[in-house]
Amino acid sequence: MSNSLTATGHNLINGAGEIARTLRCVALFAILPLLISCSSQPQVPFSYTIEPVSFEPGNQYNITDGRARFREIFCAANEDHGALLPDFRSCEEALVRFDDEPAATGTPVELGTSSLNLLAKMVPGLGYSCVKPWLDHDNSAPRHVAEFGYDAGFIQVEGIASSDTNGELIAQSVQSLSRNDDSKPLVLVGYSKGLPDIFSFLTNHPDLARQVTAVVSYSGAVWGSALAEGANEKQLRWLTRVPGAECEKKDSKALETLMPANRKQWFATQTLPEHIRYYSVVSFPDPDNISNGLKGSHRKLGQLRDARNDSQLVFYDQIIPGSTLLGFFNADHWAMSIPIARQHRLSQALFADKNDFPREIALEAILRFVEEDLLTRNDVSTVP
Repeated sequence: MSNSLTATGHNLINGAGEIARTLRCVALFAILPLLISCSSQPQVPFSYTIEPVSFEPGNQYNITDGRARFREIFCAANEDHGALLPDFRSCEEALVRFDDEPAATGTPVELGTSSLNLLAKMVPGLGYSCVKPWLDHDNSAPRHVAEFGYDAGFIQVEGIASSDTNGELIAQSVQSLSRNDDSKPLVLVGYSKGLPDIFSFLTNHPDLARQVTAVVSYSGAVWGSALAEGANEKQLRWLTRVPGAECEKKDSKALETLMPANRKQWFATQTLPEHIRYYSVVSFPDPDNISNGLKGSHRKLGQLRDARNDSQLVFYDQIIPGSTLLGFFNADHWAMSIPIARQHRLSQALFADKNDFPREIALEAILRFVEEDLLTRNDVSTVP
């Protein structure tokens, strides 16, 4: 009886400790949305329209419409094996369909093994290295696409550092690729601030950039976020207090990268390499599909810019100029990449209640689209 009571006591203590750690993370995770304010009318109300984005020639975005084919690929993979994976959602639930989306191409979708053996390196966003130990990411998406011959993984960057600092870390990672990877087309996938980090690498290391075949904006902060303008470095440093945080404390200049004025200035003085193919995947959640912990920043960004935002980024600020736009996902900013609900049920209940999203199928569909596009364009060289 005594041993049983002791074990029960230990379980209660451990459980209480886990709850306390989770609650601390809830409070600190709230820094990621940056600002919360009282509700007021948004500058641009929510609607299922994509203006000012246009696929017409001469539009400022100069983008190619890849939605019809991407939908075919995503839906084919989802129908074939999506139900066997976590967070299954039907194709129509996951992908937003707009009235101007072209009709399906009718071309069969090949769901076999990758013929190009794409090497995909993903760069995470603001604060990821701070919350990584607590999050306990299971890397399920990279493991899933590996079953089809895609080699995917993460590039470790500093969670609150500037893009110049992280660009150097990306350069080191690319430079360290083994000779076995030389024959694999390199695809860099930037989530949130990870995309400006990639851009910094590409322009500061043109020789290494020659190894890159494609870049994907995955809810990428192409043009920054108005939320960054109201935050400060002191708030950002609170992320270093997440239990087990691994983010550096010496460089806390991530917010400068994300300020819209700085992003605009960057594009005014820099040119992205022309040999690289660019793709954009946008998060465009229904207002009812925003997690509790992000509703405040979703409202705030609506007041500052546009209600058509994922709680961190307005949808059109995620699009790389000159890219092929693949699709719009009905998911908030966290749901796109951070599987909070899978590992932390208490956190799900408290602040990540809309966190379910089929990330495995999303990554598979992106890589299949990129591979097919490269083959169609006959642009499969890795090092020109």
